[in-house]
Amino acid sequence: MVQTRTVEIAVGAFVAAGLGALFVLAMKVSSIGALDVADGYELVARFDNVGGLKVRAPVTVGGVKVGRVVAIDYDMDRYEAVVHMRIDRRYDRFPADTSASILTAGLLGEQYVGLEPGGEERYLGDGDEIRLTQSALVLEKIIGQFLYSKAAGGGAK
Repeated sequence: MVQTRTVEIAVGAFVAAGLGALFVLAMKVSSIGALDVADGYELVARFDNVGGLKVRAPVTVGGVKVGRVVAIDYDMDRYEAVVHMRIDRRYDRFPADTSASILTAGLLGEQYVGLEPGGEERYLGDGDEIRLTQSALVLEKIIGQFLYSKAAGGGAK
């Protein structure tokens, strides 16, 4: 009877450790705990297509997280997606001609905003808009273009 109880306790501890490990993994993948930018400034960028970009997605420069996406809206007048980003105050010297792209990271296809600083001497400030943007690559469109080009050029052999 004592041996059965010991086995049950060991199995219970193993299951609890497994659930704890899954929780930690989920937090790492979602990046919930990383880089809270409550004290920062907001930048806005407009894109034709944001793909699977989500609120709280990271904003990076050269692989360094400098902020987060705080809102994604749609402008009915210009027919564009509007992405609002909060940038940490420490990173307050992005040139006015900085560009923004929606990129994909990792095997899970998590999307994020990548900034590429320009060379202008004037810097972006709170509420400024990033004018140079590149939308997310949509896999379905790329495959469709490839198939269309193959079908159009297939009979020309």
